[in-house]
Amino acid sequence: MMETIDSQLSQMWYGFAESIPSMMIAFLIILITGIVAGLAVKIVDRMSGKTELRPSLRNLLETLVKLGIWLLGLFIAAIVVFPDLTPGSLLAGLGVGALAIGFAFQDIFENFLAGVLIMLREKMRIGDVIECEGIDGAVEHITLRETHLRRASGELTVVPNAFLFKNPVEIITDAKQRRHQLVIGVSYDTDLEKAADVIFKAVESIEAVNKDEDIDVFATEFNSSSVDFLVRWWAGSSAGAAATSKDQIMRAIKRGLDDAGIEIPFPYITHTFKEPVPLDK
Repeated sequence: MMETIDSQLSQMWYGFAESIPSMMIAFLIILITGIVAGLAVKIVDRMSGKTELRPSLRNLLETLVKLGIWLLGLFIAAIVVFPDLTPGSLLAGLGVGALAIGFAFQDIFENFLAGVLIMLREKMRIGDVIECEGIDGAVEHITLRETHLRRASGELTVVPNAFLFKNPVEIITDAKQRRHQLVIGVSYDTDLEKAADVIFKAVESIEAVNKDEDIDVFATEFNSSSVDFLVRWWAGSSAGAAATSKDQIMRAIKRGLDDAGIEIPFPYITHTFKEPVPLDK
């Protein structure tokens, strides 16, 4: 029994000793692969920097080049360590392994594929402000697994790519200008034509408003204590431009209505009682 164990251990030791040169060569191949991959990424970055490729596409191209070089290097290193391993058997093994790994890491591969497709499509560039299912922010970075969104308040939100790919994404800054709106109410005894004219001139006086687009002032609703106007205008699409133009327009409308003697009413509440309410003298 002991002789058998000693014999097996001796064979294992001799086998390991014989494989040391092959392992050293494989290690050297992996080291060279890392160096070549780093140089290739730098070359691709330098070449793509001279083109008009979007940053997301440049990132995708660099990742694919690095991944391809590493797969080739590991493939060669595996054949050096295991001489009996043929390319066909290795590819067959990778196929079975990939199937098992695919089931185990389905979400990871789903995000990876979604990341590739997001990088390939033209819309949603770095710097765009987007909104998706209640999540909003400026696109700060896109990787193959996740997208980083910087909210206006400063927080960073990391969103899985599959979430952005499966759900509708509103790209708020897709165009430099977009239409904004607010609702303003006036009292029921107001001349609506006069009020609409005052509101229109107030909006038109703001420099941030795009005068080449229509300024809309529509009476839209008989509210509980006011007649409501929907006011729409075009201005910058960024969050800062939107807030600035809305602030300036609200101030101008309030000032214009005050100067015209037009009331912006408070809500009126009327209380009724079934029984007379006694009043103490």
